[in-house]
Amino acid sequence: MHYRFIPFFIQPPSASYHHRHHNNIMAQVQIIPSVSATDLSKLRLDFASIPPELTESVVSEEENNSRSETSTADLISPPIVEVSDATFSILPIQDRRKLQWEFKGLTIWLELEEFDSDLTKAVEDFSSKHCSPFIPKPHTTAIYGMEHLTIDEAKAKLRRVRDVIDTWPAFAKPTGITQDIAECGKPGQVCSIAWSELTLASNPEHERALDTLYELFYGEVYTRDRPWKPHNSIAYDNPEDNTLSLLDTVLYASIHPTLMHARRVEAISLWSTWGKMEEWECLERVRFW
Repeated sequence: MHYRFIPFFIQPPSASYHHRHHNNIMAQVQIIPSVSATDLSKLRLDFASIPPELTESVVSEEENNSRSETSTADLISPPIVEVSDATFSILPIQDRRKLQWEFKGLTIWLELEEFDSDLTKAVEDFSSKHCSPFIPKPHTTAIYGMEHLTIDEAKAKLRRVRDVIDTWPAFAKPTGITQDIAECGKPGQVCSIAWSELTLASNPEHERALDTLYELFYGEVYTRDRPWKPHNSIAYDNPEDNTLSLLDTVLYASIHPTLMHARRVEAISLWSTWGKMEEWECLERVRFW
C-alpha cells in the first residue's frame, strides 16, 4: 500500500521540551492510502509565528499532476510519528556515495553561527543516514566559481574584506525548508545536483554587502543574480540516485529546533571548488567576530 502525507503538526517529545522551546513545531502526521509516498504536495508546517515555506523536489511534480485528490472521508486513524537521533547511524565517509558533478573555480562562502554545532551535526546526520555525499563545511554561498583570479590574488582580496565589510548583516529565521533538484542550464542553476536546505531571506543590507563583496573581487564592472537567494544546504546528492526527502528534513528540524533560529555570520572563507566535492579545499578564512 502506498501513502500520501497531508497537513500536519509535529508533537515534541515531552511537555518539558516544549517549555524550553516554546516556538517549536507541534505536529501529527495523517496518512491517506493509495497514493505514492513520494507525493509530498500537501506537506505543510504550522508555526506559532510566521510559517516557513516548504518546497518539494521537482522529481515529484510530474507525478503530482497525474494524481487525483483523496477526500478527507478516506482518512484512516493517524499514527504518531516519532523521530529520534537514533534514526541516524554513523557510516564511514569513504563508504558514502560521491557527488558526481564537476565544479569549478574559487568560491566565497559565508559560515553561519552555530548553536551547539547544530548545522555541522545536521550535515553529518543526513550524510550518514542517506549514505550521501558529505559536505565539508556548512555554508551559504556568496560567490561561486571565480576563474579570473589566482589563489594568491583571491587570498589577498579576502584579507581585505573587513576593511570594506566590518560585519556581515545577520540572517533572520529561515523562511522555508526546501528539497529540490537543480539542472545545469536552467535560470540560476549552475550545476546538476539534489539538495536539502534551510532557505534564507535577503534584505537591502544583504544586497549592499554582496555588492561590496563583488566589487572587491571583480572590480566596478560585474554581474550577479538579483535578488540574492541565500540558503544553507545541509545535504547533497546525485539527481539520478537521490534519496533525500522533504519529509526527512522537516522531521529532523522538528527535533532540532535551533535549525530554525536567526543567525549571525561568523566568518567568510575562500574555497577551491575545482573538481568533485571531495577535492574542495579551504584556502583562507576571515572571522567577523
